[in-house]
Amino acid sequence: MREKLYLFFKRLFDILFSLIAIVLLPLPWLIIAIVIKIQSPGPVMYRARRIGRDGKIFILYKFRTMRVDSGNVHITTLRTDERIFPFGRFLRKSKLDETLQFINILKGDMSIIGPRPEDEGNASELYIGEYSKILSVKPGLSSPASLYDYTHGELYSDEYQYVHNFLPIKMDVELYYIENRSSIYDIKITIMTAVIMICIIFGKKTFKEPYEVRLCKENKKKYTTV
Repeated sequence: MREKLYLFFKRLFDILFSLIAIVLLPLPWLIIAIVIKIQSPGPVMYRARRIGRDGKIFILYKFRTMRVDSGNVHITTLRTDERIFPFGRFLRKSKLDETLQFINILKGDMSIIGPRPEDEGNASELYIGEYSKILSVKPGLSSPASLYDYTHGELYSDEYQYVHNFLPIKMDVELYYIENRSSIYDIKITIMTAVIMICIIFGKKTFKEPYEVRLCKENKKKYTTV
């Protein structure tokens, strides 16, 4: 019963929040589209096949931030990635490129808060073993793990180091959210997302490791020493 109530209010919050965003954002979206067209030839919108709840594939919408000839999808996109054109770099830093996903949220593909959806091509490598539990919930626009990636993961300049040193902890934090999610936790992450975005836009570069990361590292250390 408690879980049903949580999911009901979570969906209600998703609908109201995304409706408000979609009403307020058309003018900024138009400006973004014009600048993208001026700076980088090609489509304004990027449609990506992502893995949703229960492994269902859906089309995720976002503003294009890379050159059209940017090649294959990587397991992550670092801020130093040369495929990103200048205005696209600003869009990624401010997360304005992700705002089209309010459409996905309204459609029911995603939630405001939930694990970030992965590319279809990377799913078989990531959602294995205990991490398959990540697919038991709707993906989201933000999560503790995606905030950790935003403040720490994107600072990596080498994809190999990111995959081997950072990604396992990020996946553990996604699991932590799923096992501890609640309405209060979702509201807290929503507020934290707004605060961190503003801080990064205004130049803040260093952030403390979130408590979820510290807990996951401690749990993993205990497990490996048993």
